[in-house]
Amino acid sequence: MVAGILTGAVAAAVLAAGGTVGAGGGAADTYWTRAEATFAPPTAFVPSPAVTYDMGLVPAASWIEVVQYGGERGTDVAVRVRGMRPGHAYGVHVHQKPCGAAPEAAGGHYQHRVDPVQPSKDPAYLNPENEIWLDLTAGADGSGWARAHHDWGFRPGGAASVVLHREQGGAGDRVACFTVPFGSPSADAPPPAD
Repeated sequence: MVAGILTGAVAAAVLAAGGTVGAGGGAADTYWTRAEATFAPPTAFVPSPAVTYDMGLVPAASWIEVVQYGGERGTDVAVRVRGMRPGHAYGVHVHQKPCGAAPEAAGGHYQHRVDPVQPSKDPAYLNPENEIWLDLTAGADGSGWARAHHDWGFRPGGAASVVLHREQGGAGDRVACFTVPFGSPSADAPPPAD
């Protein structure tokens, strides 16, 4: 078991690539990120940026890929998974902070318009139009995918992970987390107005 986890974590060699294409003024018009990894428990000898907290729903050595593309028409985020529990419906959301040994380390959901009351429970803020929701159901082979599009981009440093929840919707136990180097339109971009 441990050898399998170590092999999976070593083979996880995270591929993260990002880039920007700037306009004449130096501000980035287009940005993209692609990252993939295999899940490992937080106690794995070789750590992974993809952490499973519930190996019954997200087995060690299961796989995740997140792709982000942003431009003048907004932001697209897509997730693909393999090796999950067949038929299970996962809630999947972008979160504010990187993953850690404890599920709570990733902080709350990334929100375009930030709820002044945290943790956010107000449906005016906690919804798929104001957050990136990538809920998916694993197929018979344990794979699945989802994609979300928004006409806004991430604030610089505001989004750092994708969290898989036990159930779909805005809440639920966190069963896994993947740290992702999300891009943003420009460090000079003003924060969104409420």
